[in-house]
Amino acid sequence: MKLSKSILQLLKFGIVGISNTLITAAIIWLLLKILGLDDYVSNFLGYIVGLLNSYYWNYKWTFKSNLSHQNTLLKFIVTFAFCYLLQLGNLYLLRNYTQIDNYACQLLSIGVYTGTNFLMNKYFTFKI
Repeated sequence: MKLSKSILQLLKFGIVGISNTLITAAIIWLLLKILGLDDYVSNFLGYIVGLLNSYYWNYKWTFKSNLSHQNTLLKFIVTFAFCYLLQLGNLYLLRNYTQIDNYACQLLSIGVYTGTNFLMNKYFTFKI
């Protein structure tokens, strides 16, 4: 059974996302617990490493882009920021205008982020 290009990209995107989460968490822990850095500095640096890791693997593996980094990196950051703000807005609406459990609101918002992020990266950031 041959998977469509989009389904294969979605699976790869998910793998990159899971590995990215683990790497980000490990960097934060290392900076916080081993190097004794501040919570916010550790969090910021962990997310920067995660963002760069995500960019690299999505560029090289998920979307196999041959576009210049100059063309794609800024788009990747804009996409990340847009999707993050969209999920934050979704979280706000769910938390303040529904009776849905707090944790379920978080999970639903993660779904909004992930779906939107995949589509924007596929059709905007890495579009050939």
